[in-house]
Amino acid sequence: MKGIYQRLGFLIFAITLSASIESAHHEDSLLEAINDSNRNEAYAARDSFRHPYKTLSFFEISPSMHVLELSAGGGWYTEILAPYLKKSGRLSVTHHNPMAGGYYKRSRNSFDTKVESNPLFDGVQVLTADVPPSEPYIEPNSQDLVLTFRNLHNWLSRDAMKSVMQEAFNALKDGGRFGVVEHRAPEGSSMEFMKTSGYVSQSLAIKVAQEVGFQLVATSEINANPNDTADHPKGVWTLPPSYRLQDQNRSKYEAIGESDRMTLLFKK
Repeated sequence: MKGIYQRLGFLIFAITLSASIESAHHEDSLLEAINDSNRNEAYAARDSFRHPYKTLSFFEISPSMHVLELSAGGGWYTEILAPYLKKSGRLSVTHHNPMAGGYYKRSRNSFDTKVESNPLFDGVQVLTADVPPSEPYIEPNSQDLVLTFRNLHNWLSRDAMKSVMQEAFNALKDGGRFGVVEHRAPEGSSMEFMKTSGYVSQSLAIKVAQEVGFQLVATSEINANPNDTADHPKGVWTLPPSYRLQDQNRSKYEAIGESDRMTLLFKK
């Protein structure tokens, strides 16, 4: 009997050790993606404001997941996610419909060129996605994790925040996670302010997500910035990295840093 317990104890130890090693490997592979010397230097310089390791860990990411990044923009997070997921996961991203012309076409063409020419983006599936949605972004119930970074205000300004969140919900498997980072407006801010300033209140973001079916898992202050008063002449774009006022009061806005941001995790 003693021998059985000894073997059982060894088996439990081995399983625990294996899980610990696997977890450490996952963490290391995320750090490797973040610290990759091939990343855009200007993007990597923003890590101190955007905290990618803590943020993605809070979103419970793992390298075998199927992940959808909504409104990838210039690819700041895509550049980290793509190599991290390349070996055993899958990354899909949504981007502007070039048929919309103007800024949307230029932005999409620039992103497509980057994906085609930069090895860091190998394996990324780029999906054309209208805002508000004109058709499903991706196959329903197919994703483990949906992420979006600093995009709620864009959707809100086009009266599409709820409909895009609905696409996120539809894309996820049961139990899947939805991670959100967004410029945070003071509570009580008017809808007009939020549609024009680039800031969205945390209570509104949570309310709309819950309306489409999400459950709030947790909130985090990882990306908080108490120095940001959110009352700038050109909205959030007054702050770095946009500097919409160019050299006017630049040192003031440099000292503030990037915006105060909410970090939210939901589940389906």
